[in-house]
Amino acid sequence: MKAVSIHFKVRLGYDTLETYRILWDLFRDSLSKQSVSLDMTFKTLRITLLLLILVYVGADRLLNDVRVTQWKSPLRVVIYPINADASPEVETFINTLNVSQFEDIPVALQKEAQRYGLAISSPLRISLSQAIKSRPPLPPKQGSTIAIMRWSLSLRYWAWKEENYTGITPQIRLYALYFNPKKFKRLSHSTGLKNGKIALIKLFAQQHHSQRNNVVLLHELLHTLGATDKYDLSTGIPHYPDGYAEPQRKPLYPQRFAEIMGGKIPLSPTKTIMPDSLTKTRIGSTTAKEIGWLD
Repeated sequence: MKAVSIHFKVRLGYDTLETYRILWDLFRDSLSKQSVSLDMTFKTLRITLLLLILVYVGADRLLNDVRVTQWKSPLRVVIYPINADASPEVETFINTLNVSQFEDIPVALQKEAQRYGLAISSPLRISLSQAIKSRPPLPPKQGSTIAIMRWSLSLRYWAWKEENYTGITPQIRLYALYFNPKKFKRLSHSTGLKNGKIALIKLFAQQHHSQRNNVVLLHELLHTLGATDKYDLSTGIPHYPDGYAEPQRKPLYPQRFAEIMGGKIPLSPTKTIMPDSLTKTRIGSTTAKEIGWLD
């Protein structure tokens, strides 16, 4: 059987502003139960410090979101390889990786930016870090809001703890989890997070999969910039019109390209194929708006 992969974004179900509101209510209630004096209780001090930390993190994240979607300078993207199935075959493959294998990604993004009239000479600067030996915490399959929040925080802590890149601090971190295609015929549940600019991306550890891997990498990278999935999560069929690269094409089928966040090339209303490389993908107008290319 030919190895195929299914990738989609895990949608996070929490609101940072709501978290701030809850913490502020706790802080206010705590103060109302005692006189405001230098003798603050440990509980009040703890909530105050936590609130200040959240405000700082939120402000820093907001500023980073603004910076990366202004596209005024190349985004610093680092790819971290991970041997996800601990096999010697994957270890050998990772040892052969070099940054030139990912050069199709900034080239494709630049061509698409030019189609939208953006004068971006170099949208991305991709670097390849050393392999990470540990594996990241995986998202809960059907977790509650609290479970998802806890996982998101644990993922960011893991990323901080395992950081091994020695260059300039990356703006976007792509963790490439490589699997042996002889053992795994299907891969699922790749995850791109706008909050934190982190992606966990499952890929096949084989050279002839490299171009298709780059399609998945760009898809998840765009998630970190705010792009949303544009296909049916149960069937994988792209949504019309946002998930179509050429929604005005006549006749509509077959489409020639895949909209990058739609994931597949529609050949008919119910039949699709995966793009073999980024040359078979386009960025649709809705995705362009989400990543800051259009107003």
